[in-house]
Amino acid sequence: MESRASRIDETTAAVVRSYGTEFTLAFDREVIPNVAVAALNLLYQPEWTRLVGVGAAEQQSTVGAALGVMVQARPGLFLGGEARYMRQYEGIGLQEFAGQALFVGPTAYFQLSARSRLTAAWSIQAWGRPAGSNATLDLVNFERHHARLTFGVNF
Repeated sequence: MESRASRIDETTAAVVRSYGTEFTLAFDREVIPNVAVAALNLLYQPEWTRLVGVGAAEQQSTVGAALGVMVQARPGLFLGGEARYMRQYEGIGLQEFAGQALFVGPTAYFQLSARSRLTAAWSIQAWGRPAGSNATLDLVNFERHHARLTFGVNF
């Protein structure tokens, strides 16, 4: 579970009160011991936004699944790829379908020390469609590119 809050809308720069949470159910398994790892992540992201001064409010939610595979290139370094399918809805209860997208791209895992790691991923929207459109990408509800850099420490 990862929560976030914002006072500025990232698209319009309007003053808002925005709250969201990302719930992730993550599974991973060594498919070939000490060589290859596969991961499946399921996610649900509800978000509430209120425009300050206007009083207008909106709720939206995103659900998705990601599948990734990495192989060990050398000790402490895994390289691979990931595909992520996302669907966005108006309302936090998945009321009205707003759009969908498929992202694909490379991913890497670096074991920095016995207790720390770094993961990096970059993906591009390969396919998508907003509701009621024939577009080949959904740039209304999703970005064209996703990048993630995560530093982790075990304690």
